[in-house]
Amino acid sequence: MNKQIIKQGNTFNLRLIFSALEYAAVKHQFQKRKGAAGIPYINHLIEVGNILIQKLEKPSDELLVAAILHDTIEDTDARQEEIQKIFGRKVSNIVMEVTDNMNLPSSVRKKNQIEKAKKLSYEARCIKIADKTCNIRDILFTRVSWSKKRKIKYVLWANKVIDEIRDTDPNLIHEFDQAVKQSKEILKMKD
Repeated sequence: MNKQIIKQGNTFNLRLIFSALEYAAVKHQFQKRKGAAGIPYINHLIEVGNILIQKLEKPSDELLVAAILHDTIEDTDARQEEIQKIFGRKVSNIVMEVTDNMNLPSSVRKKNQIEKAKKLSYEARCIKIADKTCNIRDILFTRVSWSKKRKIKYVLWANKVIDEIRDTDPNLIHEFDQAVKQSKEILKMKD
């Protein structure tokens, strides 16, 4: 658990953020993260939001809410119209930017993420970086069933996505690079 204190001067609409947490918790209530640990899915969404709070100078409420909701359309029965009605058009638009079309094969979705990364808004880029950081940490420590080869393949692909948006925020990029560095050490990856 990250024990850093939230930077002074940041004020957040806690009612809005907790509404998003509650919404996401309900939508993801029966889901667990991949891996043997059976970690509740909401933990991932909290971790993504926490990275943004800790690493960005002044993250907006909309960015944090979209981070909490970033997987709801992709992985639950949530719909864009519902998110827009509850949380507003800006949040809904950001969530849609980071939502993959799950009707496409995984290989196509992965290729699309690389190709579309540069076109993402600043907020969507920030979520993408925080999400990939969390995912790399997860595969290192909780996905024991994944082979070393599969883990390396994910890290290399995630790095390709983030390479397209390295100009987004130096603190977020540093956090991502630390996760990649750790994966290289643990997985004994060659440069």
